Amino acid sequence: MVGTRRLPRLRSVTDGIRHSARGRIVAWLALLVALTVAVLVVVVGRVVIARADTQLDLELSHEGDKLRGFAARGVDPATGQPLASATELLDAFLRENLPEDDETFFSVVDGRAVSRSAQQPLARVDLDPAVVSVAADASEPVLGDASSTAGPVRYAVFPVRVDGSPPTTGALVAVEFAGPSRAEAWGLVRVLCLVGVGALGLAGVGSWFVAGRVLAPIQVVRRAASRIGETDLDRRVEVTGDDEVSRLAETFNHMLDRLQRAFEGQRRFLDDASHELRTPLTVVRGHLELMDEDPVEREQTRLLVLDELDRMTRLVDDLVLLARSDRPDFVTLGEVPLADLVIEVLAKAQALAPRHWVIDALDEGIVDADAQRLTQALLQLAANAVEHTREADTIAFGARTDGSGVASVWVRDTGTGVTPAERERIFHRAVRAGGPRPAGSREGLGLGLAIVSSIAEAHGGRVRLDSAVGVGSRFTIEIPARRQEVS
Repeated sequence: MVGTRRLPRLRSVTDGIRHSARGRIVAWLALLVALTVAVLVVVVGRVVIARADTQLDLELSHEGDKLRGFAARGVDPATGQPLASATELLDAFLRENLPEDDETFFSVVDGRAVSRSAQQPLARVDLDPAVVSVAADASEPVLGDASSTAGPVRYAVFPVRVDGSPPTTGALVAVEFAGPSRAEAWGLVRVLCLVGVGALGLAGVGSWFVAGRVLAPIQVVRRAASRIGETDLDRRVEVTGDDEVSRLAETFNHMLDRLQRAFEGQRRFLDDASHELRTPLTVVRGHLELMDEDPVEREQTRLLVLDELDRMTRLVDDLVLLARSDRPDFVTLGEVPLADLVIEVLAKAQALAPRHWVIDALDEGIVDADAQRLTQALLQLAANAVEHTREADTIAFGARTDGSGVASVWVRDTGTGVTPAERERIFHRAVRAGGPRPAGSREGLGLGLAIVSSIAEAHGGRVRLDSAVGVGSRFTIEIPARRQEVS
């Protein structure tokens, strides 16, 4: 079998520019400027050339007006005699009216060119049979175009008639050489082209630097992303300004925050699982290894193993709940009447153990919160209070809103209390409250208060503890009172 190996692709500098955002921005801007310049040159060129041709037509029309004025006088300025024929009229006009350098005049009588202006023209249009034929056949003024050795020309034919015996006819042909005026128009077009090329170059250079400055934060984001790994999620992009790119950098930083929380949650989950599951697994393993054939001892071992498995099931459920607490969908907000919440939780908590269950205070306020999560947190606090109280002790619930925008719900007990050294650490995972426990109370898993704290933080709040050893404790969940109504 013959193996093949793909050779690495060689990329040129132009490939890199073409495939980079900066290169694409410059290319598109250059294309836009080039199209704009091209359209501008075409439009201006057509307008300038049209104006030049219009100016030629005005000059020809002016010559026709001069011919009509000359014919109206009807006398030869040189002799003062009346003009008796079309030939005399045209000859006298040609003597009196001298053309400019880019003009020439000639007369056509009886189908042929008879005379022309004294100045040497740029080209002998009077020798063009097509123009002469048009002039010979014209019965009214005619405008036309022709070509000559001096370039394109614009001409006008003005027929004349002199009444006499017999009447005579002829025509004056006024010729404007379009080359000089059109050359001037094309010169302007060439200047526009040069200016356009210069503008295109300046636009390219300017857009290159501007695109570089605009895309600089994106380069910073890219470099930051390339340096970020699972063990280095603390880097953030410095945000300056208030444009779209700056908001992109802010979004990137928020994404890093979420990733960091997710990785930290995974690490905590693994740490908690390894820490909490090790003990029950060791207990189960030890008892199974020491179990003998005695039926009584086997039954005791079976019950112990089942109890530890139940404990591990609750532990796994708590760990999964804590792992989910960092997710955006951990809480689903809705309208929660505080009074109804306290009454419902009290009714559920009374089944935990025989205690003196009471309500300290009720508030008719309504907050935006997750009713199920708050119920879960309050029941966890109630279970924690049961573990640290006796049957004659009191466990109370309450709720209150104040003018500072904070809603408080609490669980109070008259149990053993919490020492000052433990008040901060008991909310950490896998930490159990110390101190004396009433007889018959069962040691918890060390995750209950951490769950309560996570639920409060998911609502944008916190858990506050007020306690005194031998007097009791009060755990208060404080969340923002986003909405408050009083009936």
